[in-house]
Amino acid sequence: MKSASVLSCLPLVVLLTACDREAPPREPEAPATETSVLSPRPVVSPEAINASGYEAPPDGNLAEQTASASLARAQVLLDRAGFSPGVTDGRYGENVRQAIAAFQRENGMTVDGRLSREVWDRLVAGSPQDAVSRYVLTTEDVAGPFTPNIPEGLEAQAGLERLGYTSAAELVAERFHMDEQFLREMNPNADFSRAGTEIFVTNPRRPQIATEVARIEVDRDEKAVKAFAEDGTLLAFYPATIGSQEQPTPEGRMTVNGVARDPTYTYDPRRVSYAGDRITRRLTIPAGPNNPVGLVWIDLSRDTYGIHGTPNPDIVGKNASNGCVRLTNWDAQHLAAAVRPGVVVEFV
Repeated sequence: MKSASVLSCLPLVVLLTACDREAPPREPEAPATETSVLSPRPVVSPEAINASGYEAPPDGNLAEQTASASLARAQVLLDRAGFSPGVTDGRYGENVRQAIAAFQRENGMTVDGRLSREVWDRLVAGSPQDAVSRYVLTTEDVAGPFTPNIPEGLEAQAGLERLGYTSAAELVAERFHMDEQFLREMNPNADFSRAGTEIFVTNPRRPQIATEVARIEVDRDEKAVKAFAEDGTLLAFYPATIGSQEQPTPEGRMTVNGVARDPTYTYDPRRVSYAGDRITRRLTIPAGPNNPVGLVWIDLSRDTYGIHGTPNPDIVGKNASNGCVRLTNWDAQHLAAAVRPGVVVEFV
């Protein structure tokens, strides 16, 4: 992927070449309205999250987990501390384990990625405020315009005006770093289409990076992106989807060329193709949070490579890409706000 021209700090066009094809686009939401439906999974109440104490994380199959109040609170507190767990969903997955391991390493603890009482106590002491807050949907939240049905395939997506949020629920979930289903579970009777509706949201309150980022490290083994200050201080940690065996992310050192916010996405079959593709013409996919590169593109000095957002935050760190580095939209925006052209990016 690359801008049609050399990227300044605010370009708008991204050209797909070596970068990744996302997992299949999300299915359109089943309900015709924005009223949530009760999930068969247990609902974790906002009060339970705010009042939760330490609980050891579960063992066993992650797919069989039910949401945990203490894990939801731990996810929010990790996010506030600068160790992103990806989406907040109250479940102990690989991204949470990686965030805890990075937190342990940075704080001189034994590194095992487990939510120990020592980790819990340190997180709570650093941010004793409630992890869940009340929020009232605004007119702007519910006004859209939304793109309720995101079609599969780049050719169909190219015919849209914008790849916007599918709903106000998706917009709010992303704003507060939440899994959309978890947001709906927490607010089972909320009408997300009506301004004035009061809901509960987890509140990461993550501060912007205050110190200039001097170096970015892309760790393939850890499936993570780390931002460092000039003196080596870790400034931020993000889970990431990085290249696969078939399309490995390159090794070595690059630099940041610039940042594109709300970029379009161009697929050129003369420069790249994927197994099963039958696209024969150049396509420009409109901008928006459900664009294949999400809401931001950090352009790197090697042609076609970058660090970018995603329309599918729930799969970050859980599958492979075709060479580029994929973060959640909010993590990509958080990093992009603190980088400048010339920042070193090391692939390790």
